[in-house]
Amino acid sequence: MIEHPFLNKTTLESKSLEELQEIITSLNKKLTFAYRTQNGPLIHQLQMVIEGHKSQQRKKMDEIFDKQKLSTKINIQSGHEQHKN
Repeated sequence: MIEHPFLNKTTLESKSLEELQEIITSLNKKLTFAYRTQNGPLIHQLQMVIEGHKSQQRKKMDEIFDKQKLSTKINIQSGHEQHKN
């Protein structure tokens, strides 16, 4: 999905994860209203703005994982190795 061309990247980057989540929640409520009123142009605009905020949220989460050296992969190997005698 395309991000909204008028989103200010600097402003988005200065937002905390909590602020981004609050904005996304608010925008989703507005998107629900737009769907109920069948306002196609507004739906499209809101989807682009939401995508921009979600993209920044993912970027911040990735930075946190990198700083904490957390892996986003799940290890499915057994912790117990069987020894053959």
